[in-house]
Amino acid sequence: MAMAESNGSIPRDAEKIYLGGKEHHVRTWCGSVSVIVCGDQDKPALITYPDLALNHMSCFQGLFFCPEAASLLLHNFCIYHISPPGHELGAAPIGASVSAHCVDDLADQILEVLNFFGLGAVMCMGVTAGAYILTLFAMKYRERVLGLILISPLCRAPSWTEWFYNKVMSNLLYFYGVCGLVKECLLQRYFSKEVRGNAEVPESDIVQACRRLLDERHGSNVMRFLQAINRRPDLTSGLKRLRCRTLIFVGDNSPFHSEALQMTSKLERRFSALVEVQSCGSMVTEEQPHAMLIPMEYFFMGYGLYRPSQLSDSPRSPLNPFCISPELLSPESMGLKLKPIKTRISLEV
Repeated sequence: MAMAESNGSIPRDAEKIYLGGKEHHVRTWCGSVSVIVCGDQDKPALITYPDLALNHMSCFQGLFFCPEAASLLLHNFCIYHISPPGHELGAAPIGASVSAHCVDDLADQILEVLNFFGLGAVMCMGVTAGAYILTLFAMKYRERVLGLILISPLCRAPSWTEWFYNKVMSNLLYFYGVCGLVKECLLQRYFSKEVRGNAEVPESDIVQACRRLLDERHGSNVMRFLQAINRRPDLTSGLKRLRCRTLIFVGDNSPFHSEALQMTSKLERRFSALVEVQSCGSMVTEEQPHAMLIPMEYFFMGYGLYRPSQLSDSPRSPLNPFCISPELLSPESMGLKLKPIKTRISLEV
């Protein structure tokens, strides 16, 4: 297997191939991070960060298996799927002697990943807990983020209800690992009732696939990420200072629907847009990835990015916000004229 050229040598045994992407283990000051790189590394970078107990396979596969969305993203970007520590495919349990990470540590790890690959400013896509980590990263390192695509994001500190719920789940993970009850809690976090099924209707294929992937998670690793998220600080006071464009998706059946609305209300209106997806849970990337296509196209237009035409060999689009004409910084260019998008209603494009 040929080794990738990067800003540093990678041991041969630290590389694997996953669905057309190559796995790199990037050593950071607080542990190793798994990064799956998909696409041409000469293109602009889009980094992803998944929700609790998930990785790129279980959190973003639906979106990248949607042909139109995959065409839009892979034509314009090289994708860097970052996994939280211990969440990558085939991860071993993290030793008890390894210090627990806080959310700031996880955000700082992203900076080290970008520096390792020699990346400048990047586009970011995260789901729920991953959206929080990327938002925190954007607030700490503004010059390294061009835009945020956040799915069912968190922005406030946990409510007492969420804190207690997470505490119970942490105890279950500690004593029983990713047991049946923990899986049900996680599936309720990710998906709407429609796809989870009931006594009369079987659960959908995407839920069954996610359930199987959760079998591979080590309870101690999931517990570490959960504990970090359960100790997260409130970010709302700093959201107005974000100047990168932000596109937020949330399912109207997501338990974090109010969080997404709160975050949208605190962001600068000129640089943000909200898309509400009907009959969908938190993980829009898996449950209704097609609903993300048109809003993402509007969002990327502001950067001079486009969906490729099958009939043309167009050159790569530049990803440079300083080359954007002033009219593209208007609310209309952000897709605010589509807010809120209800996917049961046909959109006029």
